[in-house]
Amino acid sequence: MPPAAIKAIPVRHYGRWIGATIVLALVGAIALGFANGDIAWDVVGKRLTDGTFVSPAWETLKISVYSMIIGVVLGTVLAVMRLSSNPVLAAVSWAYLWFFRGTPVIVQLLLWFNLSLVFQYVDLGPIYRNEMNDVMTPFVAALLALGLNEAAYMAEISRAGIQSVDRGQTEAAHALGMNSTKTMVRIVLPQAMRVIIPPTGNEYINMLKTSSLAFVIGYAELFYVSKNIGSTTLTVMEMFIVVSVWYLLLTTVFSIGQYYLERHFAKGADRALPPTPLQRLRAGLSTSRTPSKVGGTTA
Repeated sequence: MPPAAIKAIPVRHYGRWIGATIVLALVGAIALGFANGDIAWDVVGKRLTDGTFVSPAWETLKISVYSMIIGVVLGTVLAVMRLSSNPVLAAVSWAYLWFFRGTPVIVQLLLWFNLSLVFQYVDLGPIYRNEMNDVMTPFVAALLALGLNEAAYMAEISRAGIQSVDRGQTEAAHALGMNSTKTMVRIVLPQAMRVIIPPTGNEYINMLKTSSLAFVIGYAELFYVSKNIGSTTLTVMEMFIVVSVWYLLLTTVFSIGQYYLERHFAKGADRALPPTPLQRLRAGLSTSRTPSKVGGTTA
C-alpha cells in the first residue's frame, strides 16, 4: 500500500509580521518627518552632483590611505617588538601603546600642529633645516597624528594575529634552520593575515571617519569643507546630509573591498569559500521557488 499523503501546514510566525510592521512604520515616520522638515532638498541634490565635494573626498581618501600605511607598517614592527624577548624593545613598545591609546586623537592633532611653540626650527644639521611652521602643515600634522595613533591599535591587532599561529610552526621552522626573522616573514605572518585582515579593514573604515577630526587644524577634508559651506550659505543641515552621503559612499565601497579581501585570505583555512552576497541571494530565490517534499509528496 502506498503511504498516506502528509499534509504539511507551515507554522505561522505572527510575531515576525508584527515586528516587521512596527519597524517599517517607524522607518516611514522618520523618513516622512525629514521629507516634510525644513530642509532644502534641492540644495542637497545640487551639492551632491556639482562636484563641490570631489576634491575634499580625495583629500579624505589620501590622508586615510597614507595614515593607514603608516599604522600598518609601524604597528607590525611594534607588535614584533612587544613579543620580543629583549626587555628594552618590549618596554618601548608598551610605552608607545600606553601613550597613543591613552590620549584622544584630537589632542594629538593639536599637539603636532602646534609643535612650533616648542621647536622653532627643524634642524637636522647639514641634511635639512627649516622653520617648524613651514614643515608642520595641516597635512603633515594630520598624517602624523592619525598614522601614529593608528599604529598603536594595529600593533595589538598584529600581535593577536601572530599569537594565533600555532607555536609548533615556529619550532618546525627553527628545526629546518630558519632564523627568527625569516620565520616571522615566511611562516608566521602569512598565516596570521587571516586573523589580521578583518579588524584591519574595520580600522581603515574607522580611519575614513576619524579623519574628519583634522578639521580642527584646517585640513581641507570632507567635514571641514562642508562646515565652511554650511556656515557661509546658511545651509548647515543640508551640508551635513551631503557629507554623510559621501562618507556612506566611501565606507560602502571599502566595505565591499574588505569582504572580498577576507574571502581571498580564507582560502587556506576553509575547505569551501563562503558564498558571496549575490550567491546567497540566488540560493534564497531558488529555494523559495522550489517546493519542499515531505514523505514523498509535495508540501
